Amino acid sequence: MDLKMEDPVVTMLDDLAKALKRPRSARRWGMVIDKKKCSGCYACTVACVAEYKLPPGVVYRPVMEKEIGQYPNVTREFTPRPCMQCDNPPCVKPCPVNATFKRSDGIVVIDYKKCIGCRSCLVNCPYGARTTDLGKYYTDGTPALQGYETTETYEYNKSWNRKDKGASPMGNAHKCHFCTNRIEEGLLPLCVTTCLGRATYFGDLNNPEALVNRVVRGRNIEVLKSELGTHPKVIYLT
Repeated sequence: MDLKMEDPVVTMLDDLAKALKRPRSARRWGMVIDKKKCSGCYACTVACVAEYKLPPGVVYRPVMEKEIGQYPNVTREFTPRPCMQCDNPPCVKPCPVNATFKRSDGIVVIDYKKCIGCRSCLVNCPYGARTTDLGKYYTDGTPALQGYETTETYEYNKSWNRKDKGASPMGNAHKCHFCTNRIEEGLLPLCVTTCLGRATYFGDLNNPEALVNRVVRGRNIEVLKSELGTHPKVIYLT
């Protein structure tokens, strides 16, 4: 089938399957976001919140909005901002208990059982990509908490229960992790599959023929705060 006619999600699933056949250390996951295709629909944000049952104040995939131009000729630019999954992550070294670290495939993750909630990583992330579970519920102050807020969540290939006050993941730092639990099962990150404009691409940066690499060829690209030397693995097409 001509790739130009194939849904990018289908192509990326094929790329993902090929990558998973190689050792974890041979992969380097990355994401490309085409800002010209992003319509600001927030489908990725909502899907992520629903998938991980994120509590108030915790968002893994915010979408930043910016007005461009002068009245009456104005438009809006939308920039989805997940964790940048830096090759040189400034959030790792400040962690006093080594709860946040970079895996061999480049994904920066958090060990909830080790995290003590000191928020050092939050302060040192220049992208504001980290938040904290403060133990709040959307239905606080109402007669009863709702089931969707108290059911188990599933992250980092483990189940977590917020019913136990003060126990992980409550009090822990939280952030986007490229849906590690999904990609290891051969599924794309949820923000990729729910993107209505097909503005988000994901794959193995070590494979030059993967769609995530091919879409940047001949395009203007941008990485956020490149001057910091963090070397993000989230790239924007402008």
